[in-house]
Amino acid sequence: MEKSVNVYDDIVKISDFIKSKTDHRPTIGIICGTGLKGLADTVEDSVVLEFPDIPGFPVHEVVAAKAQFVIGKLRGKTVICMEGRFHLYAGNPTGKIATAVYVMSCLGVETLFVTHAARGINRSYNAGDLMIIKDHINFAGMAGHTPLMGLNDERFGPRFPNMSNAYDVNLRKLAHEIAEELSFQTFIREGVYAMVCGPSFETPAELRFFQTGGADAVGMSTCPEVTAARHLGIRTFGLTLVSNLGILDYDDCNGTPNQVLEAGPSREVSIQTLVENMVERIK
Repeated sequence: MEKSVNVYDDIVKISDFIKSKTDHRPTIGIICGTGLKGLADTVEDSVVLEFPDIPGFPVHEVVAAKAQFVIGKLRGKTVICMEGRFHLYAGNPTGKIATAVYVMSCLGVETLFVTHAARGINRSYNAGDLMIIKDHINFAGMAGHTPLMGLNDERFGPRFPNMSNAYDVNLRKLAHEIAEELSFQTFIREGVYAMVCGPSFETPAELRFFQTGGADAVGMSTCPEVTAARHLGIRTFGLTLVSNLGILDYDDCNGTPNQVLEAGPSREVSIQTLVENMVERIK
């Protein structure tokens, strides 16, 4: 089992460096997964800090990908957008995956948005649907992949954080209200997300196991960041883009890895519009 790599003094040093580079003090954090790739480009009066230029911050494993924070104004609110998240399947410990969330908290973030792509398990879902996450099943965490492993520092949060409202009920209600105003009802769902380590896609037997356990979609990210956010007392909103339908039957050839990469642009405008409107109306 891994141990958390986050040390309070180290997180403070990273956040102090970021504070020295901008007068912005974000209260909203956004991890820009699939569907939100262009959101950071809309941030006004922005300051961009690439991960390698931040002393003490983890280096992203994919050199060609964007790996940076964009800090500025979005719909009148001060935000910090993270472009380039870390994944377990790349060999990253969950402490490294969650470092950005701890830094965001130290900067003053109180609300976190997390988006990603995932495979649909619920047979009433369609590729391209957006699922508001109401709960998760953290299979990776059950196997010991959690940023809370090791000694707890009470300055971060309690030893045993409450995960019963991991995805804030008021933010979910707000998302439904805005989705209705935007006429998104035909492709908006609400369900349970399951996280696995990856990078291999799940077998039909595994997907049926997840389905029996109550999962509606399965992916390879997000739970470490949400766990850290709840440890820190940050309220969280999660949104899944159902990129393709998981293969539950052995004779079914539905779903390919390429669909995961291709599904983002199909709902990019909708996801970005929903998140921007939520940011504007958060109190």
